[in-house]
Amino acid sequence: MIGDASLPVEVIDISLKHGEIRVYGDISYNCFTSNTSLSANNTAGFSLEDTPFIPSTTRNRFTVIGCNTLGIIGGRHSNSDLYVAGCYSYCQGINSTSDGAPCTGTGCCETTISPNLTDFSALLFDQSSVWNFNPCFYAMLVEVGWYNFRKKDLVERLGFIKERAARGVPVVGDWAIRNGTCPEDGARTPKDYACVSTNSYCVRASNGPGYLCNCSKGYEGNPYLPKGCQDIDECKLREQDPKYKELYPCENGICHNTAGDYICKCEMGQREDGKNSGCRSVLSRAEQVVIGGLSISAVVLMSFTCLLVMKLQRRKHLKEKDEYFKQNGGLRLYDEMRSRQVETILILTEKEIKKATNNYSEDRVLGCGGHGMVYRGTLDDNKEVAIKKSKVKDDDSKEEFVNEIIILSQINHRNIVRLLGCCLEVDVPMLVYEFISNGTLFELLHDTDQQSPISLGLRLNIATQSAEALAYIHSSTSRTILHGDVKSLNILLDNEYNAKVSDFGASALKSMDKNDFIMLIQGTLGYLDPESFVSHHLTDKSDVYSFGVVLLELMTRKKAIYIDTSNEKKALSHTFYIVVPPEQDLGFIGQ
Repeated sequence: MIGDASLPVEVIDISLKHGEIRVYGDISYNCFTSNTSLSANNTAGFSLEDTPFIPSTTRNRFTVIGCNTLGIIGGRHSNSDLYVAGCYSYCQGINSTSDGAPCTGTGCCETTISPNLTDFSALLFDQSSVWNFNPCFYAMLVEVGWYNFRKKDLVERLGFIKERAARGVPVVGDWAIRNGTCPEDGARTPKDYACVSTNSYCVRASNGPGYLCNCSKGYEGNPYLPKGCQDIDECKLREQDPKYKELYPCENGICHNTAGDYICKCEMGQREDGKNSGCRSVLSRAEQVVIGGLSISAVVLMSFTCLLVMKLQRRKHLKEKDEYFKQNGGLRLYDEMRSRQVETILILTEKEIKKATNNYSEDRVLGCGGHGMVYRGTLDDNKEVAIKKSKVKDDDSKEEFVNEIIILSQINHRNIVRLLGCCLEVDVPMLVYEFISNGTLFELLHDTDQQSPISLGLRLNIATQSAEALAYIHSSTSRTILHGDVKSLNILLDNEYNAKVSDFGASALKSMDKNDFIMLIQGTLGYLDPESFVSHHLTDKSDVYSFGVVLLELMTRKKAIYIDTSNEKKALSHTFYIVVPPEQDLGFIGQ
């Protein structure tokens, strides 16, 4: 049994050295016989709390199979933080898919999972309208590389499970000793220390808290048992299998096993370096002189070559910066500044950005998402800023980037985070915003450490200011700007709890294709309006719908995706639509 005793799983294998376990995991599925008739379904998941096991982030992928299907994996980290991610699989028909295609969104999709998950479940939100050619939809956590897409998996009712996953799908878990840590150097080992074998050592767990035990170099076995790590006889292995002659070299020498190692003795007249380069005849004095002279010449030549290469690389790097600046529209932005159409935008160099963020130091990270990192920076004039460094490179939108800079820099509203500048001499341009110091509306509403109630007046003030900001970008700018990602995480608060709407414009000034839309919904679950799921297109109404969800958060202090009293995940907007008719008194406003 692993985790919940009511959910037995079959173990495939266990690795002591790598701290891994492979098991057969369950599969979530929905099957339809008509648009409205759900004939079979299952919700898969694991509960691993108070166990040594955590799903591997590198060895697993969350995978969804089906047409027009949204798969969600939701769960909880060991620190009780909630986790939600997912992907969207789309296809116009069975002929739009092909066997063996990667799961990038056509017929199937996949995404990585967060580290340190203690429990999770896989949920499906599917389009039953395709039941006539795709009756069943699947979602699963599965080992990387195990699943290969087949059209057959879409067409046959539960055919994927019957033919390929009758026992489940392989899932890799990381295990460790979770209730302890590796002792510091020189410190006394605790009584419950698990690395009890001599010739063993402690390794900090890579996924979640705790540690693993490994046998020292030259030993193998079970480090969790007394005398479990035994010496490897390298010389004997060399005799048994030729592959070990490369692993434990001793060319033209005599191999002798030692505790935890081996030695390779060379015969008289040979160089005693058998383990590294084999035993070779000793060179004559004349040969040594010649080789020494050649070696010195080679070192001098190599040094000169290195200096030349470094100089050429520096010149190449400067040229690349100049090319990036031109490609990203830097010359045009300078022209706009000279013509006074853009007066206040700062154009920073990559060197200035690195200095401001202390070379992108981890302690300067304000936030991290699928689209990039946000750093807190300090400019030369001691002004605090927020620097957004994107991960995604979009060559098709580089010409549009300067247009975005010009438009966004002209936005001047007290409730909108102001764009101060940009850096264009890098492959993916970076944006510099004013720094807002008091966190997000999400943290204010949902932080478990927030003890005091939030007054209705404060919440109404935040709602009013946010609405004014959205109305401004929709109708008061020279060009209509859509936010595209309205949620409480993107409403910042200053020290006076004034709202500052942030992180807009990235998807608003250009149309999105299917892949852009799939990446967007991973960060806006619970906020995105239903029509956009079908159209893959955002409008100002999409922003208004998302803002409506934020209003519900402000009234109820519930998250957009929350867990109800029956421990089920619910969408706040859907719950409000069901339980609150227009005439009902809103007596449940959050305290």
